Amino acid sequence: MTNSENMKPEKSGLFSVIKYEGNNDTFIWKHPVEDFNYGSQLIVHESQEAVFFKDGQALDTFGPGRHTLETQNLPLIGKAYKLATGSQSPFHAEVYFINKTVQMAIKWGTPDKVRFIDPLTGTPLDLGASGEMNLQVSNSRKLLIQLVGTMKGIAWQDGEGFTKSLQESFRPLISNAVKTNLPTVIKSEAIDILEIDENLGLISDSLKDKILPGFEEYGLTIPQFYVTSIVLPENDPNFKRIRELHTITLQTRIIQAEATVKTAQAQSETQYRTAQEQSKAAIEAAHREAELQRQLTETEVARREAERKVIAAQADAEAMRLAGMTEAEIMRAKGYNQKDVLQAEVQKAYAEGIGNMGPDVSNGGGGSSIVGDMMGLGVGMAAANAIMPQISNMMSGMNTQQQPANTAAPAAPAPAAPSADMWDCPCGQKNIIGNFCNNCGSKRPVAVSGDAWDCSCGLKGIVGNFCNNCGKKRGE
Repeated sequence: MTNSENMKPEKSGLFSVIKYEGNNDTFIWKHPVEDFNYGSQLIVHESQEAVFFKDGQALDTFGPGRHTLETQNLPLIGKAYKLATGSQSPFHAEVYFINKTVQMAIKWGTPDKVRFIDPLTGTPLDLGASGEMNLQVSNSRKLLIQLVGTMKGIAWQDGEGFTKSLQESFRPLISNAVKTNLPTVIKSEAIDILEIDENLGLISDSLKDKILPGFEEYGLTIPQFYVTSIVLPENDPNFKRIRELHTITLQTRIIQAEATVKTAQAQSETQYRTAQEQSKAAIEAAHREAELQRQLTETEVARREAERKVIAAQADAEAMRLAGMTEAEIMRAKGYNQKDVLQAEVQKAYAEGIGNMGPDVSNGGGGSSIVGDMMGLGVGMAAANAIMPQISNMMSGMNTQQQPANTAAPAAPAPAAPSADMWDCPCGQKNIIGNFCNNCGSKRPVAVSGDAWDCSCGLKGIVGNFCNNCGKKRGE
């Protein structure tokens, strides 16, 4: 402010009121009145600090609020003056108000061009840089001591009554930091000069780290620092040459990228076809494997069926043999054997034949007719002839077993001629009549038909499609 009335302290009786009368763009504002009384009122707004200054020395500091200036809260001033207490005791001091708000969008720029050597071509180029930053007071006492001696205060730009501005004070620092570090950042981060706008954020952060220490020495800090523009030498022939080389390089990259894409497509197509053929081959192999498994399953089923039939046949034969043995055991338990049965049958047949001859013949007379007698005798002889082979075999076996060792067996009678219905058992029993062997109980073998076949395992006369011995299928 420039109004002189606003520079005068407000009076309220014997006390004055001290408060900030500057604007928000000012970092440091000096109160125009330097003589105060104890008991004066000091008003400090938010984001401000008030510092009393005397003879180049910063004394007491006050934060936001209303303060009554007394010797109790002004120890440094009281010590400096050594005045007696009293509300009318005057003292001389300078009061500075420090604005601690963040000053936004403060512009900066390099007054001269920045020399840059392009790392790819070695061509020198002149660059310009500019931008904005946010600035804030971090240490009021340090800032005041470093920049003391002003008439009215300090702002970023020049103002009426200001002896210097922060822009003027810090322009050399910013310019030197940008000139020194901008080329270094571009090279260290391998930034293409024609793509520099894409990397302004990275450049801004790097330059802030280099510039910040210089401001901190004055009690200032930089919350944000922005490089908003890098001025390229568009009319420089060297820069035009770099742009042409960049265009050629870009075209080369495009051609290489297209070639890579085509190669990748060709490889992908080849891989696809290979995978397709492999899939077909795998499917075909799976089909063949499935067919083989099916055939093996059928063969296994047939083999198991043949084994089942063989086992069933063996079980039937064993059952028949055991049945015969059981019948023999029953006979022995009752006290007779097959010989007794046969003898009883012979006697029965003989008795029937004699009965048919009539009473005269049976008693030795001759009154009956000759024809009737012959018929009765014929029936008896027929019955005897029917069971004679079995009697002969059993008697032969039994006589052999019962004959003492030292007694010569009588000569066996001549065997009767076998009938057509008799069969021989593998156990040695011969001329068997019936379906089962009376020696071992084996079943009479079925006559081999003309459709019988011989197996390679040695079994002959097989009827059916599978071998009873090994289970092999007919024709294999």
